[in-house]
Amino acid sequence: MAPVLALVGATGAVGGVMMDIINGRESVPWGEIRLIASPRSAGKKFTVRGQELTVQALSPEVFDGVDIAMFDVPDEVSAEWAPIAAARGAVAVDNSGAFRMDPDVPLVVPEVNVDKIHDRPRGIIANPNCTTLSMMAAVGALHREFGLRELVVASYQAASGGGQPAIDRLYAELEAVAGKHVGVRAGDVREAVEAAGLSIADSPFPAPLVMNVVPWAGSLKDDGWTSEELKVRNESRKILGIPNLKVSATCVRVPVVTTHSLAMHAVFEREVTVEAAHKVFSAQPTVVLVDDPANKKFPTPADVVGGDPTYVGRVRQALDFPNTLDFFVSGDNLRKGAALNTYEIAEALAG
Repeated sequence: MAPVLALVGATGAVGGVMMDIINGRESVPWGEIRLIASPRSAGKKFTVRGQELTVQALSPEVFDGVDIAMFDVPDEVSAEWAPIAAARGAVAVDNSGAFRMDPDVPLVVPEVNVDKIHDRPRGIIANPNCTTLSMMAAVGALHREFGLRELVVASYQAASGGGQPAIDRLYAELEAVAGKHVGVRAGDVREAVEAAGLSIADSPFPAPLVMNVVPWAGSLKDDGWTSEELKVRNESRKILGIPNLKVSATCVRVPVVTTHSLAMHAVFEREVTVEAAHKVFSAQPTVVLVDDPANKKFPTPADVVGGDPTYVGRVRQALDFPNTLDFFVSGDNLRKGAALNTYEIAEALAG
């Protein structure tokens, strides 16, 4: 009997991308798909695989008969409802941060550790943070070949990583400065944004994002680190199975709507060359190598957005560090960084 899939948070941004992914598949293994959201969204209709589906209100009963439930809801909602779904017999695949570091919940990237989907004592599987996911297919492939020891990461994170309010804010700031010559003097950008009635105090960002970069993503944690930076460290260790992996990350928000990029400095146990790394990347079905420096060919968010793979370029052997590569990674944070990875976990469970 074909399994039943539930999508919890169907009316959100990532939920919409999940439906696009399902609609774009040549075939799906599901006998039934249920769309679930908050009571205020119940009754909305969406077309999935040619069938009009009505959104059901979140309740314990909607999980009866469900085999796999994909969650894309806030942490507190997942924390309450994913265990309820599991208690009703579903495997909960959760895209929030509620369970990522729970030792009884596997943190899965199918290209790296798909075997972990069977080790789920709580009936829950966690999806990593979008920043970690943007690099993990490439890093995991290199680790299998050369043995990863250390990572230094600088992220260039799109506004959409902060949700719809962050996207709306970036567009509003773009409108505020459009057609104006701003940025000539210190404070010009801030003045232009605030003159348009856009208070920085009410922004998802601690500074203007338009015509700027903001070295801050997430919330403040101990010793000046942000939550996003610690996620990169802790989640990389768990996914790769390297509890003592040395990781340092600086997360930066940039004025891009969708697609995260990362500059990677990776140190390995074994000798590594650019040629060998190219072969590893080229052999990965979910990695696209775009690395032709002579012709200025490398990944950029504008070229990557809307695609499923991880794009890799600017691969270099570090000049002053042995067994080390520097490279640049871009990936659509709403697709592989969220919806696609969640769905690929569900597909692996169904398979």
